[in-house]
Amino acid sequence: MDLFGGTISTLEKSLQYASAKNQTISNNIANVDTPNYKAKDAVFKDILNDSMSTSEQAKKTHEKHLSFNGTSDSSYQIITNNNTSYNSNGNNVDVDKEMAELAKNQIYYQALVDRINGKFGSLQKVLQGGS
Repeated sequence: MDLFGGTISTLEKSLQYASAKNQTISNNIANVDTPNYKAKDAVFKDILNDSMSTSEQAKKTHEKHLSFNGTSDSSYQIITNNNTSYNSNGNNVDVDKEMAELAKNQIYYQALVDRINGKFGSLQKVLQGGS
């Protein structure tokens, strides 16, 4: 039996993604003055995997393409942005963009925590007999 129709599992994956994104942003900010450091980002990849039916087969034509098999334990992937260079030392970290992303990610994380608390609160009410 899948408790809450898989909602808890989805929220858990989302929390893992938000934590990884927070760590990635923190690393970018910490390396703002590191020569030739390239900014990284965490991307949520299960959206594509979940939308694909299991009967369809996809072929990876490049090693940087996302996997379509959905067997990965991780629901996100860390990518590096090598296309830009904002500073003369080869670094491409934009502190203002990173701070905005950090604030947005913190709001997302808190919303997920509130939602999972609501799910567990509902379960607690059921177990107590609805009182």
